[in-house]
Amino acid sequence: MSTTISVLGSGWLGLAAALKLSINFTCVNISTRSAAKAADLQESGLKAFIVDIDNISDNIQDFLQSEILLLSITSKNIDAFKHLIKEIELSPVKKVIFTSSTSVYPEKNGVCKESDVLGDIEHPLLKVEQLLIENKSFQTTILRCAGLIGGKRHPGRFFTSKAIKNASAPVNLVHRDDCVQIISLVITKAAWGKILNVCADTHPSKVDFYTHNAAALGFDKPDSGVQNSGFIKIISNELLKSVLDYQFIHADLMLIDPIADYDLSI
Repeated sequence: MSTTISVLGSGWLGLAAALKLSINFTCVNISTRSAAKAADLQESGLKAFIVDIDNISDNIQDFLQSEILLLSITSKNIDAFKHLIKEIELSPVKKVIFTSSTSVYPEKNGVCKESDVLGDIEHPLLKVEQLLIENKSFQTTILRCAGLIGGKRHPGRFFTSKAIKNASAPVNLVHRDDCVQIISLVITKAAWGKILNVCADTHPSKVDFYTHNAAALGFDKPDSGVQNSGFIKIISNELLKSVLDYQFIHADLMLIDPIADYDLSI
């Protein structure tokens, strides 16, 4: 395995993944757009670079000096990704992981699988996925993450000031602990050239799940609004579990401890 990995994005998921990867990689390059945050990242034992894909500068090639690149940013700027891909082509990077989203699937009744044909859907993340997958200079694995919880993202706070739409519909969520572990497994198991849904096993109703978590924090029951509108959409994780031989850390969303499994600090 290469001794260096580059992680583009040091936010909620990117930083957690970088710290996990630093166990197995001698050097972890990580990006931020803030000079102040770069100093904090250096203190964490990571090698920090200031990179903004909307305005790529000359230091991008220094950041890309690795065989593996994790793209964990929220940008949907297709032109910026095109520019970034040109830089990747010039670098030693041969393997890419892109954290996409299950929002690429249409709102529909039924189960969403990686084999679904999405060619007629206009979604910027789908376009970015295609740009990465079709590039022959490197191999890409796409991780389509469901709604993200964990760390300071506590679902008990999600609906303290607004009503839950389609409250009887099932949730499609995944805890950060699982996202980080899955990223690591893609690398160790060399699961390249894949598209994988990242979503917990269970799909309780929105009203049940968010009420349970709000109560744990002492909040009032969220307003459930109209419960029988919208689509019953389920994200399947069967392919991921098969490819990675993976059992989710937080497979049952209702069994996640609302206190112990989150960061409740301000």
